[in-house]
Amino acid sequence: MTLVEHLRELRYRILVSAVAVVVGLIVAFVFHAHLLHLLTGPYCHLPAKYHPFNGHRCSLVVTGVTDGLTVTMKLSFWAGLVGTSPIWLYQIWKFVTPGLYRHERRWAVAFVTASVLLFAAGGAFAWLALTKGLHFLLSFATGNGLAALLSFNSYLSFVIAMVVVFAVSFEFPLAVVMLNLVGVLSFARLKRWTRGIIFAIFAFAGAATPSGDPISMLLLAVPMTVLYAGALLLAFVHDRREARRAAASPYAGLSDDEASPLDDPDPVDPIESGAR
Repeated sequence: MTLVEHLRELRYRILVSAVAVVVGLIVAFVFHAHLLHLLTGPYCHLPAKYHPFNGHRCSLVVTGVTDGLTVTMKLSFWAGLVGTSPIWLYQIWKFVTPGLYRHERRWAVAFVTASVLLFAAGGAFAWLALTKGLHFLLSFATGNGLAALLSFNSYLSFVIAMVVVFAVSFEFPLAVVMLNLVGVLSFARLKRWTRGIIFAIFAFAGAATPSGDPISMLLLAVPMTVLYAGALLLAFVHDRREARRAAASPYAGLSDDEASPLDDPDPVDPIESGAR
């Protein structure tokens, strides 16, 4: 394909993705009441003392005339973007794969699948941590003359931050596996760094979780540690396989500065050479 053809292909893929996101936004806007009910679920499960409105346990406030429409559109956009992710991810895939070899496509499929699953798992753990995080934060704003009056905009931002932090953090083991496969990080080096990496995981979890409570930190750090252990096991299997493959090579005993037998010139018979 020429450069112009590549640009036309890119324009087509972007157009299809944009139309899919817009359609998803419209569908989400139609069903925004159900989305609001789902989104406010963690807040609704808190004790009644955290809800300042009697008889309306899940009420969140808006402070401007247009804020109701603004936050509804924002919620619809995020829901449409996530809901149509299979479509625009497929468009990205169709644009990239023609430039890959067959074995590269197999690796790409494996890594994309693992990335999507890890991202979804991180979002699920974030949802579990939401109620605990809200309970911890709102406990400081309840009692002693204080009442927690949450705006929907701030609540939505908090939920998005929690989901994004958890989902992106769960991609860390995949990055470790990728660096091991390309030879940047060996199993031996990862094994030496394990204590420091685990400490860094817990420090990162304590700093990155928007709620800052210890339960949310553990819900992020413990799964990341378990996933890192899985990545370490994969690195061990990969390095062991590569070591066996190198040992079976006919040039395994050669040093880096030693010429292989293929590089040695064929011996010349002096008598035959003189006859010539």
